[in-house]
Amino acid sequence: MASVTLAGIRKIYEGGGATQAAVHDLDLDIADGEFMVLVGPSGCGKSTTLRMIAGLESISAGRLLIGGREVNAVPAKDRDIAMVFQNYALYPHMTAYQNMAFALTLRRMPKAEVDGRVREAARMLAIEGLLHRHPRRMSGGERQRVALGRALVRKPQVFLFDEPLSNLDAKLRVQMRREIARLHQQLGTTMIYVTHDQVEAMTLGDRIAVLHRGKLQQVDAPSALYGGPANTFVAGFIGSPPMNLIDGDASGGAGAEFRAANGALSIPLGGRWSSALTGRGAAAVTLGIRPEDIQRADGGGDRAGVVRSRVELVELLGGEALVHVSAGDVELTARLTAPVPPAGSELYLRLPDERIHFFDRASGERLEPTAPR
Repeated sequence: MASVTLAGIRKIYEGGGATQAAVHDLDLDIADGEFMVLVGPSGCGKSTTLRMIAGLESISAGRLLIGGREVNAVPAKDRDIAMVFQNYALYPHMTAYQNMAFALTLRRMPKAEVDGRVREAARMLAIEGLLHRHPRRMSGGERQRVALGRALVRKPQVFLFDEPLSNLDAKLRVQMRREIARLHQQLGTTMIYVTHDQVEAMTLGDRIAVLHRGKLQQVDAPSALYGGPANTFVAGFIGSPPMNLIDGDASGGAGAEFRAANGALSIPLGGRWSSALTGRGAAAVTLGIRPEDIQRADGGGDRAGVVRSRVELVELLGGEALVHVSAGDVELTARLTAPVPPAGSELYLRLPDERIHFFDRASGERLEPTAPR
């Protein structure tokens, strides 16, 4: 086991007389035994970062340390890491046993030790009955288990996972997530996992590093990312469905309120925001609120802070539903308990002050209230 440190890591591609930076000065400390997830949309630099750690991509600038040792110039085979790929990368002419044993055989490890490691990994992954099969006779989930076993037998300092579950169907992905989480708990080995699936990231990671356009946006525990996103990108990326984001203006002091940019709605703000926004004038902000924090409001009575909306679409999820509504030009998604009004009907919603987030509209950075929620 080992820690992994990325200090000012940069990756620049050159070609056609132009340069393109895929990763910008990335600083990230991954503790010994930690499960770190790199997440972000396609092209954000997460797989490039993983490949630099693996030694499959050169590092343009910065320092990479594994177990306190700088490995920038160390070949991939000498970094004591094992990588699990998206496409399994199994040799089709070899059985599962031979695939798992191959790297150990190349090291000229004694046959008895090779056999012991392969069978131990097969037992951990519940694939003892597959050892004699070739990949063509296995399902996708079985192939992925063999690929995991091939990494396990090497007993590396660090495991690297490059979107290993993206080729599996939804049910198998859930099952394999449990397997990987169980392996981490059992082995305690440092694991770095790349995915574009934020649900996968929230499920597996001790911490999550969110990347966008090659830059680190935020790194924190899943609950901290979800409850306190650093900017509008993280707010809109983490969560399923993502946080509702509404552009508008907010004023502080007495009579503090938020008004949507198109005037479709206005929301009075309590003390936790009125003081924080004082002195900013009519500040250009983005209001954020999670779908599960939006509440159904009764018709009639005090209308302050109540949004009158039209139901556009209802996604039933069993005992609850995702309700997509429009209020003028503003579109919102609320997670409400069933039953809910059908599409085309009117629905009154409340956005509780204590569940609202604000972000500076120009920078996208989070604004902090004067008191915790």
